[in-house]
Amino acid sequence: MRYNLPKFNSILIAVSFVIIIIGFVLMIGDPSGATQYNPDIFSVRRITVGPMLALAGFVLMIVAILWKKRD
Repeated sequence: MRYNLPKFNSILIAVSFVIIIIGFVLMIGDPSGATQYNPDIFSVRRITVGPMLALAGFVLMIVAILWKKRD
């Protein structure tokens, strides 16, 4: 059985998947409800770092799928 993507592309896809998961994990935390206010919802980790890391993972995933080795 032949796999369409080379080994290097598969490794890049796995790395980008891990980066996406790390980005989403950085965004989770305790919510702010009607009875209590949680100022952590506005932390830099949850608003900036997590989404930027997830976006970088998605961009790397596209690059990993489209990457073609030069001859």
